[in-house]
Amino acid sequence: MERRRFPPAIVGMLACLTLFFGVFLFYPVGYMLRGAFFVEGKFTLEFFRLALASPLVRESVATSFWLGVLVTLFTTLLTLPLAHLFTRYRFFGKGLLGALLLVPMIMPPFVGAIGMRQVFGQYGSLNLVLAKLGCMDLARPIDWLGGGGFWGVVILETLNLYPIMFLNVSAAMANVDPTLREAADNLGASPWQVFRTITVPLILPGYFAGAILVFIWAFTDLGTPLIFGLNRVVSVQIFDRVSDVATNPMGFVLVCIVLVLTVVLFLVSRRLVGAKRYEMLARGHTAGAEVVLRGWPAVAAVAGVLLVVCLSLLPHVSVLLQSFAQRWFFTVLPGEMTWQNYEQIFQHPLTVLSIRNSLFYSSLSAGVDLVLGVMIAYLLTRRKIPGAVVLDAVAMLPLALPGLVLAFGYVGGFNWDVAWLNPRNNPIVLLVIAYSVRRLPYIVRSAYAGFQQTSISLEEASLNLGASSLRTLRKITIPLVMANLVAGGVLTFSYAMLEVSDSLILAMRENFYPITKAIYSLMSRIEPNAPSVASALGILGMILLTASLFLASRVLGKRMGQLFRAG
Repeated sequence: MERRRFPPAIVGMLACLTLFFGVFLFYPVGYMLRGAFFVEGKFTLEFFRLALASPLVRESVATSFWLGVLVTLFTTLLTLPLAHLFTRYRFFGKGLLGALLLVPMIMPPFVGAIGMRQVFGQYGSLNLVLAKLGCMDLARPIDWLGGGGFWGVVILETLNLYPIMFLNVSAAMANVDPTLREAADNLGASPWQVFRTITVPLILPGYFAGAILVFIWAFTDLGTPLIFGLNRVVSVQIFDRVSDVATNPMGFVLVCIVLVLTVVLFLVSRRLVGAKRYEMLARGHTAGAEVVLRGWPAVAAVAGVLLVVCLSLLPHVSVLLQSFAQRWFFTVLPGEMTWQNYEQIFQHPLTVLSIRNSLFYSSLSAGVDLVLGVMIAYLLTRRKIPGAVVLDAVAMLPLALPGLVLAFGYVGGFNWDVAWLNPRNNPIVLLVIAYSVRRLPYIVRSAYAGFQQTSISLEEASLNLGASSLRTLRKITIPLVMANLVAGGVLTFSYAMLEVSDSLILAMRENFYPITKAIYSLMSRIEPNAPSVASALGILGMILLTASLFLASRVLGKRMGQLFRAG
């Protein structure tokens, strides 16, 4: 049988992708595995034995695990009724309220922790209000962030991550055939029975996709525990071991624990989901399937959603107030308000430098993502290549691979004499690559959707007229999917601007600090207005991310949720 030959352009694309993923994804992961399991070329589990014998490591792993479990549980309890409400019923203000539910996505919990600490601290706004009402004695204030900040991290991450679960669960519920519910209703099933026996079993694939992402995000979040001072978690323990990565293998062991847990979680979820069948017959007509709510049920629905929105906006409001505060100490609201904090972010040497650095890093990473994303989407949709399933899986892998793991692997794996590839000397290249790898799934899904919606007939005509595959891609295909590429590119750019784990670990010198590392640095300084300047810098990032999400949602519409799915 004659072997199939591909045009040189396709071979070149495959070679570039293989080299990129091999060097910047699989090599750092392999380096960490070697550091954890091998000593002088010999396999050993001694490092894991020492780690498990350490009370600090055991407590850190247990705390991170329960943090992930509780955040996943609370986001589930919050989003299941919300998704059911928004997919099953129609009521006044549904569109606006649905958009407001996604607002928490515009701010990393790392930034929200700054304002939340001001509100829920032992002498924060809430306790001061309770003291003025005579409900509490300030000599014995309530510790709302109890457990060394544990519950503060749980609450903040729940309020920040529930939109990811909401997008996945809503998309899954929208795909449920309404005739199944109608049949159950006609047989006398109660609404609760219909939800429990029909809806929930059919949405499990979508639910697990969101739940896995939420759990991994909460388990490996670095910025929020750092701000709250919750040090006995895996992420902070890994962060503390960056400085001695070349001599202490304990960091590799902790990273391997995170990797093993991530892999096991995916395998178990796929096993549970794959053990059952979820396909339905051709879906019935959805027109008119929504039930119109009027009167008190509609009021209750709107009130419930508004309550969730108000709670989720609390971190944003607190950060906004902090950004205008000239002085906020032992008062319910800032004692003095000023615009100087926003002026300061364009005058302070650290913030000015960080903004310039972030713009530079994020622009380059978005460009890299556009090139790689177009290649991957083109190969998956326009070419029947061997291993297409593997390519798709590898492209989506960074969405489930914690940024903390990748960044730590870069520090250890690229400890070379080559200055521009060693983060201790110059982290620019690795920061750009880390941002690109982390956000590549977004542009791949966006470009993939554009290719699927574009007819292949024009490309075939170009090829038949003698144009090369590369010329056809550049002259015909890319202009047709440009709107999708712009939406995905803007999204990857803005999320790179607020990337936390990669920035905190890889940017070791102040002259290379991006925005998030500058915020963390300001929060640890004793300057009187440092938290306010840090909050103003966070608000600037929120505005940028808001604009990008709005643009992306206008182009991608309901496919927006596919960008935040791990499987």
